[in-house]
This record gives sequence, structure tokens and C-alpha cells, in this order.
Amino acid sequence: MRQKWKAVIRVLRRIDRTQYFLFVLLTLLSAFMLLPLVYIFNHAFKPLHELFLFPPTFIVREPTTQNFIELLNLTQSTFVPVSRYIFNSVVVTILATIGMVVVGALCAYPLAKHKFPGSKLVFGTIIVSLLFVTDTIAIPRYVVVQSLGIMNTYWGHVLPMLALPVGVFLLKQFMEQLPDELLDAAKIDGASEWGIFTRIVLPVVSPAIATITILAFQSAWGNAETSIFFMQEESMKTLPFYMSTLTANLANTVARQGAAAAGVLIMFLPSLIIFLIAQRKVITTMAHSGIK
Repeated sequence: MRQKWKAVIRVLRRIDRTQYFLFVLLTLLSAFMLLPLVYIFNHAFKPLHELFLFPPTFIVREPTTQNFIELLNLTQSTFVPVSRYIFNSVVVTILATIGMVVVGALCAYPLAKHKFPGSKLVFGTIIVSLLFVTDTIAIPRYVVVQSLGIMNTYWGHVLPMLALPVGVFLLKQFMEQLPDELLDAAKIDGASEWGIFTRIVLPVVSPAIATITILAFQSAWGNAETSIFFMQEESMKTLPFYMSTLTANLANTVARQGAAAAGVLIMFLPSLIIFLIAQRKVITTMAHSGIK
């Protein structure tokens, strides 16, 4: 233990004043960026009288779990319990996340390593699609989903979310860094195109896949549009839709605020956990996505 401390002291002695200043500055900046997280966690456990204090407090004084109990009790007298909304969200998020990653990888690979006629036009179209607001394509999406006959089904949730242009862009940028000689060597050794894709390309671009998984998860987990537009049956709607209705059309702005605070924490936790698990790969992806 003493040797470890001596090694730490030797490292600290090598740090100059500029590095000390940057360390303190980045530490303060990190603490400042953590304030919203601290607020969300504490807000969910505040009793009703603390929720409306002014100025608002970051740290809860009298923590309580009553908000979560209220959230569960709100649906006891209704046909659909809150557990059904959670189940729908979990199923839809898992299917949509897997689908977005698979579709993005299958689209990015030929664009990166097979320069077919019109590949630049296809990639340009994908980039331009990032400019479109979701509301502008709501009617065409509704027509397509209705024509396919998947209203009030899980496919009605999943299929409209499969296209993730950001995922295609990041995966393409990553795959373009793979040496063509490596793929050619695999072909000479008798590897099939599918084998090259699954055994060579995907393992190498795993940091980008982890990043796309996070983006896809957040997009699917927080999506309420499919429930609003494509689901008429209440039992097929997801948790984000239910959260959006907690405080809607109420006679006052006080009712259900505790349940809403608990719901915000429930919606936020899965995204935070997924990000913490894959944060290193996210940093790697951001560092290499623009390097050729």
C-alpha cells in the first residue's frame, strides 16, 4: 500500500501548475454537469410540500417513497395497469434497439466497402434525412403502417423506428477505416461476404455499435409517437405515453406532480445505466468517427 501511495505522489510531483489548473477546472465542470442528475434523483423522493418550494431545493429534506406508490395506485381503478405500460415499453425497446443496430450495420457496410453505382447518392439521402423534423413525415408513416395492417401491434411500434440515420453515418465512418487488404485477405482464405461482415467487420466496429445501441435505446425507450398515432387500444401503449398523460387535462397543476416526478426517474434510469456501461466505447466512437 505504501508503494502505491509513493507512486501516486511521484506522479503528482510531475504535474505542473497548468495541469493542476485544468484538473480543478474539469472537476468543477463535471460537478456542475452532475447537478441535473442530482436534482432528478432527489426530486422523485420529495413529498408534495417540497415539490413546490421556492426557490427549489436540490437535496430532499424529508425523503419519501409515496410518489412511487401514488404512481402505481393511479392505474388500479383502470383497465390497464402501469405494469402493462412498462412491459410494452421493455418489449418495444428491445426489439427496436436490436432492429436499429442490425439495419444500420447492414446499410453501412455496403456503403463503406462496396462502392456500387449510386452509393454516394444513397448516403447523401441518408444525411439529408437528418434534416427532416419527425412531424413532417407523420402522415406518410401513418399511411404505411395502416397499409401494412400492423396497427395495434408491436410491429407498429418497432417498424417506424428501424431507420436511424445517425447510426448509419457513425457505422459507415468507422467501417471506412478498416483496411481493404484485411477484407481481401479474408476473401482469399475463402471467407464468405457474410462471414467477413460478422467475424471481422462487426467485432472491429464494436465501439460504434455500442454507441448506436445507446442512441437506439434512448430513441425507443422515450418514444411516445407510435402509441399516439398507431395504437388505439390502451393495452398496446407504452410507458412514455402514460407519463405524458399523468398531468394532462387536470383542473389544477398540483395533482399528480409527485407521481410525475417518480415517473421521470423511472424513465431516466435505464438510459443512464446503459450509458454508464458503454461510456468508454462511446468516447472511442466520437474520437474516430471523423478520422479517415
